[in-house]
Amino acid sequence: MSDGIDDGAVHALTILGEHLVNTIIAGEPFATVKEILDNGAPVWYQNESEGLSPLHAAAYTQNAELVKYVIAEGAVWNALDNQKNSAGDIALSFNNQEIYHSIRDAGIRAEMLLALLSASSAPPSSSGVLHIQSTDSTAAGSTDVYLTSKLTFKTDEHGQEICVVNAGGEEEVGVMMGWERPIMEQTVKALVPETNVSGLRVLNVGFGLGIIDSLFQKLLTPPEHHVIIEAHPDVLQHMRALGWYEKPGVTILEGKWQDFVSSEQLFSLCGGFDVVYTDTFSEDYAALHQFFEHLPDLLDGPDARFSFFNGLGATNLLFYDVYTRISELHLAEVGADVDWFDVDVSDDAYDRWGKTREYFNLPIYRLPVGKMNVMG
Repeated sequence: MSDGIDDGAVHALTILGEHLVNTIIAGEPFATVKEILDNGAPVWYQNESEGLSPLHAAAYTQNAELVKYVIAEGAVWNALDNQKNSAGDIALSFNNQEIYHSIRDAGIRAEMLLALLSASSAPPSSSGVLHIQSTDSTAAGSTDVYLTSKLTFKTDEHGQEICVVNAGGEEEVGVMMGWERPIMEQTVKALVPETNVSGLRVLNVGFGLGIIDSLFQKLLTPPEHHVIIEAHPDVLQHMRALGWYEKPGVTILEGKWQDFVSSEQLFSLCGGFDVVYTDTFSEDYAALHQFFEHLPDLLDGPDARFSFFNGLGATNLLFYDVYTRISELHLAEVGADVDWFDVDVSDDAYDRWGKTREYFNLPIYRLPVGKMNVMG
């Protein structure tokens, strides 16, 4: 028995699945493919030799009609073959925008539905975790594990300042790394008005290496109120060593953002904020979506701006595209308009990753800048 299905049924599904994939790859007529599916072939099947699914096969043949059909029949939009390619990657390799958009839009619909089901279930089930971030019980994917894990602040072999945490075994993953500095520089430039008016009120969630907070402090007119929410004890200790607790105008709230975001303690400091930024580690998209819902209260006035580190799904262009568009839709739901700016992060003078796990390997970073829309 396998998951309640006997070996004979598994064998039959395997034969049907192989037949379906091979038929699509061979370019057989649409009616033939439909008949195979009608006879019970599993649309979620992936062959063992290459990891090809019916959706991969349809993308290879560049048959837009067939792509839409297998998606409608339940094809898995984010399945990866043995080379770690999605069907969307295959479409892009042929520069077939029509097929890519069909797959991407299927991903958006699926993940929006999962987010909706997650929000309405009590308690949320594991199915509420967005597929664009795999379940991870290590410090890289679990906030509770992360907050009890030791962090290491060091300079790597290329002279890059990094903060890393163990992600299981001997693997390390960057909590924050020096290569992100150009992203943070562009973020501050986009968030802070060019006039850099006095009295600026800034909220940052997640200190990391302190790159963006240092950039805020180096403004021609530093923030009058600069609030930093940070939960990890090792980061807090690092902040003390660097003198952040003594900086004028800086308030450090020790704990998770969920502990403060609606609290009198936060709003009694300066009311709302002109700039809000968040870059937490080990939280999934559901947590970021929850943070979005507090923006109407956090942002004070029509010119107040918001951004976040847009890195979820950033090891695959399709996943990154889906995630970016989902975040835009969810921000619209709370009344925020978002502009996106492309930051080229492809020109590295050194190996940014060293011996750590990659978490962003795309050439372009999509920088979001949001403002609450003003209804006429």
